[in-house]
Amino acid sequence: MTEPRVKLPEKVKKGEVFEIKTLISHPMESGQRKDAQGKTIPRLIISRFACRFNGEEIFSADWAAAISANPYLSFYAALTESGKMDFEWVDDEGKKFVHSTTVKVE
Repeated sequence: MTEPRVKLPEKVKKGEVFEIKTLISHPMESGQRKDAQGKTIPRLIISRFACRFNGEEIFSADWAAAISANPYLSFYAALTESGKMDFEWVDDEGKKFVHSTTVKVE
């Protein structure tokens, strides 16, 4: 697994709608494939994504087995103040992948 990647503007205008793009490297095993010995490979997917701004959740998604490996997600937000944006991905084993950044509102 690599560090999650997030792309968004460093500065936005107050109330302006802007796009946030995220990408994380993860194998996203569906639990339906078998290994060379014929045993089912256990499911291991990122099942939850959340974005928080200054501690308040502004976007979330619950994912199921149909999500591809290395999932990409984009969504939109509008802010009225500068602050910290936290992104969190959680997989079936409870492992958390976190990325944080600040956004300046002018």
